[in-house]
Amino acid sequence: MAKHRKKFFEREDQEKAVRINKYLSDAGICSRREADRHIEAGDVEIDGKVAVPGSKVLPQQKVTFLGKEIKPETRLILLAFYKPKGIVCTTAKDEPDNIIDYIHYESRIYPIGRLDKDSEGLILLTNHGMVMDKILKSSYEHEKEYLVSVNKPLTAQFLKKMSEGVPILDTITKPCHVEEVDKTTFRIILTQGLNRQIRRMCETLDYRVTQLKRIRIMNIHLGRLKPGTYRNLTDWELEELKLELTQNLDPHNKNF
Repeated sequence: MAKHRKKFFEREDQEKAVRINKYLSDAGICSRREADRHIEAGDVEIDGKVAVPGSKVLPQQKVTFLGKEIKPETRLILLAFYKPKGIVCTTAKDEPDNIIDYIHYESRIYPIGRLDKDSEGLILLTNHGMVMDKILKSSYEHEKEYLVSVNKPLTAQFLKKMSEGVPILDTITKPCHVEEVDKTTFRIILTQGLNRQIRRMCETLDYRVTQLKRIRIMNIHLGRLKPGTYRNLTDWELEELKLELTQNLDPHNKNF
């Protein structure tokens, strides 16, 4: 397994200079976007000099973040976690219910995307900023599957409207697959991630969500995970994930 993980998402030649935001991302500090904000705030230094956006780092140079030396993480960590209700998908330490303190993992990781505090189910966590960026990029239209229970019996009209698109947040949601599971529960597969999308869609149609569980992200299933537990992705899941991400890459961008 270690061999497969080492080959997965091969990094650029370590003898080449890399942009400072990528360096921070590879070190598991934060995403590239967050890194840009830290750089602009003066939180990052290269060989004792404050870094600026676009700065590059050579292997022999010393990088510090908030006064602490950092180095790129060479081991890929990619976890599937069953987030319980009440846990917040943030790395912010001032949030007492943040997901990082809850998991208490041995290495620095951060969540890929979000799942509402009142929702439960599958969320991925990684130490690799490039993996996170590729999964999050909305243009890739990755599938996410949910089981949703509501406060009253489903109707054919409700299911039809949910699948065709619902007006929320000054837009119309994309058409999606929706199917009835029982009289008050349905399965929905989304390819977009608007804020509290499913809850807002239901509210627009005069329904209230009573339980929302995410059971799949692309080829990765929640499976038999129990609330509050996590697992490493399997070799098969890693290979399938790599294939799906590769197929959705910009054809002009060969870095993977």
